[in-house]
Amino acid sequence: MLFRMAFGESRAPHSRISPSTCIENEGGLRLADHVYIGPFNFLEASAGIELQEGVQITSFCSLVTHSSQVSQRLLGRAYATWSGEMPGFKRGAIEVGAYTFVGPHSLIEAGSRIGRGVLVCAYSQVRGDVPDFAIVAGQPAKQVGDTRDLDARYLEQHPELQVFYQAWQAPSVGTGSNKERAA
Repeated sequence: MLFRMAFGESRAPHSRISPSTCIENEGGLRLADHVYIGPFNFLEASAGIELQEGVQITSFCSLVTHSSQVSQRLLGRAYATWSGEMPGFKRGAIEVGAYTFVGPHSLIEAGSRIGRGVLVCAYSQVRGDVPDFAIVAGQPAKQVGDTRDLDARYLEQHPELQVFYQAWQAPSVGTGSNKERAA
């Protein structure tokens, strides 16, 4: 399958987005470089989605920055014509830290902040904050490990990679609250 340019952004020349991925509110999506968004994903960015350097979104994932399901249930048919604040309506930006991997069929809910170097296992439902280097799994996702433990085996076998591994963990990579969290 071919990939499309990341909206022609000069700062993300190595980012790739599958043409089968649906992006709603494209203006709310901020991509760093080296981001990969695979086939058959849904990104709803009305409240903002930030994908920092090296993020990989595999396939059949959803990143949604709002949820109206409680509001619709509470208001019923009045939901379509309601003019005030929506009771139960949830809206929040999503931030995914540098070199995080989101496994297939995962859901990232509104307001979630995922740290750097995280592994989101397949079929996970992420809501809230995920610390740097966590391995998370389940619905809702819970921490089940630490990616540094996985990486240590490879770095022991290939010590020449240590310089590259440490470089992306530097505070200058990416933007936003994950940058401050890594400092």
